[in-house]
Amino acid sequence: MKRMMLMAVLLLALVATACEKIDDLLTFYIEEEETFTIESGFPLGALIPATPFTITTNSEETFKNNKTRAELVKDVSLNRLELTITEPKTQNFDFLKRIELYISSEKQPEVKIAYLEEVPKGSTVLKLKSTNAKLDEYIKGDNYTIRTKAEISKPVTEDITIKADMRFKVTADPL
Repeated sequence: MKRMMLMAVLLLALVATACEKIDDLLTFYIEEEETFTIESGFPLGALIPATPFTITTNSEETFKNNKTRAELVKDVSLNRLELTITEPKTQNFDFLKRIELYISSEKQPEVKIAYLEEVPKGSTVLKLKSTNAKLDEYIKGDNYTIRTKAEISKPVTEDITIKADMRFKVTADPL
């Protein structure tokens, strides 16, 4: 009886480990880095759109490098989105009250992907919260556009350049 219990526990541990290994084989990340500018001169409290930027995905190559194809992709979600002020070096995010980022493409509607309702004072780096939106069709396409909406809490006297580091988690069946 003790041997049966021991064998059952070992078998369960083996199955759990095998499932984790399979999940690792089917999951990979796509990293993107882009820069956008918040221009000076917007009134306080205004919800301003920053210039949208288009990202070419090169997804076929990315999928091929990860031993899968677009039609085998099961799930894509935003895993991380971090904003960093690059210019001017002395600036922080105190000028922002809140910020939202949206994704769209020629074939897909615009969807909010990340946000921060309250920007912490003194920060030069912001980690936005993901909406966990399903992004498969955006990432599988040739390109997509990211648009930013930001509410200003104090006057912006000079243009501010911000780098967006995005990481998408992709789950797909192998070839």
